[in-house]
Amino acid sequence: HAVLAAADRSAYLFCVCLSAALISLSFGGAVGLMFLMLGCALPQYNQYWPLFVLFFYILSPIPYCIARRLVDDTDATSNACKELAVFLTTGIVVSAFGLPIVFARAELIYWGACALVLTGNTVIFATILGFFLVFGSNDDFSWQQW
Repeated sequence: HAVLAAADRSAYLFCVCLSAALISLSFGGAVGLMFLMLGCALPQYNQYWPLFVLFFYILSPIPYCIARRLVDDTDATSNACKELAVFLTTGIVVSAFGLPIVFARAELIYWGACALVLTGNTVIFATILGFFLVFGSNDDFSWQQW
């Protein structure tokens, strides 16, 4: 058996950690979508209005992705483009949490379904944040290369 060099070991460990992170993020996304579907499809709820939050899941990373493409990270200070992206992303996330509450107050969905959708929102947005934390750095395995 050949002894792996230190560089080979660290590269192998990096790939294993990256694979574990990717599997964890996939699991988080699946659990979040499961809560959303339970809030829609359980027989006592049976209303599919909460599926409109899927638009917010799709829209939430877009401002930050555009800002990352337009702005170089060489400047240590904050700039207006990134601040606007964070502001828009925050508005999208708050809207995703507010929509099920508005639906429940308007009696379009039950409060139990609202709680399941809010739980799914928390898990999904934590998964999106985790994706950007794990794959967001400008290294060799960045999401920007996908």
